[in-house]
Amino acid sequence: MLKRILMFSGAGISLFIIWFAVSNYRDAYPLAEENLHGLALSLTAAIESIIAHDHSLRALSTFHTNDIAFFALVDRKRLYRFHSNADLINTKAPEGNPSEAQQNETLSAARITLGTGEKAYEFIAPIYLRGEKLLLRLTLHTYRADTVIRRAKLNMTILLFLVVAGGILSVIMYRFAGREERHQLAMSRRENLAKLGEMGATLAHEIRNPLAGIKGYAQVIEKNPSDPRSGSFARRVVTEALRLENLVNNLLAYAGSDQGKMLPLDLAELISSTVSLLRPEAEQLQVEIIIEAPASLPIDGNRDKLGQLLLNLGKNALQAMPKGGVLRMTAGKSGADVMLTASDSGQGISREALPRIFEPFFTTRARGTGLGLALCRKIVEEHKGKISVESTVGKGTVVSITLPDPEREGDKRS
Repeated sequence: MLKRILMFSGAGISLFIIWFAVSNYRDAYPLAEENLHGLALSLTAAIESIIAHDHSLRALSTFHTNDIAFFALVDRKRLYRFHSNADLINTKAPEGNPSEAQQNETLSAARITLGTGEKAYEFIAPIYLRGEKLLLRLTLHTYRADTVIRRAKLNMTILLFLVVAGGILSVIMYRFAGREERHQLAMSRRENLAKLGEMGATLAHEIRNPLAGIKGYAQVIEKNPSDPRSGSFARRVVTEALRLENLVNNLLAYAGSDQGKMLPLDLAELISSTVSLLRPEAEQLQVEIIIEAPASLPIDGNRDKLGQLLLNLGKNALQAMPKGGVLRMTAGKSGADVMLTASDSGQGISREALPRIFEPFFTTRARGTGLGLALCRKIVEEHKGKISVESTVGKGTVVSITLPDPEREGDKRS
């Protein structure tokens, strides 16, 4: 859609430039003619003024400007009463120069070609000398007035060249862009296939191990149901089945697009409920859980998904402290947002692994699925929040989550 808009916009601008250049060139000729006509009228008025003060016409021999090629006064007998070329005075003007029809006209103007091949502008007007009607033939050079035409033609040529060059460059760039887009699509397909292969290998590994355990325990129970160890084997089968179920649930949650309903809830109460689920495992690992949150912290969100987010963060923290430690969950308002922090005193994450912790199926644990933090980031983004992780090996990890304040979101909607 954007490409079409840009393409039509470029075509529209190009057409406008072409119209402007051609229109400017077409207007240049009438403008040059108007300049020549105005100049001819001014010179005619000056000549009339000289004749009025000097009936002998001798003063006209000193009248000259750079725009005048020549000028002459012709009487009814077709004799030159005056000419810029003194040798032609009192000689007869050639036929049709000017014609009888022109003598009857008040004013006449036309482009002519001189004997030298030069293009000139001829202006013919009646002049009265002591009651006698003479005809002024004023021939002007056109190179100064035609500068407007030449400049307009040059501008039109440059603009048309730029439009054509721009069009050619646009076509080349469009083809290169299309080629680059196809290349990117091909690369994206390869990356997707590579990720799919990696995901398939990870899933195969994660599913094969529990299945192998389930199969082995089931075969032992099948061969010797009365074995005293069968009860223990059955519990291990259930454990591995729950592990598979948890993996499938995480996959469905990560791949799902349903954000669920966003309803008002108390984040402090949700943290307390989640911690109560984590305490049995924390006590076994000798991990102390500390909650720092106000009595009530209202937010808008999906309770199930936020509960899953807190549970994932808590389990990750407990797994990082197999020899005991402290898990601290802090929540409160930070400016216009709600801040949630989960920090532990565990093993920490290496600098090399830290940039990849949110990638699906990336894990540094032997029995991890690599979906925990990826799912956490997805849940946070669905709630229009942000998540970040800071970690130091041997000191622990801090996960910070920022969620929008429901009061601010309400003000935006209103």
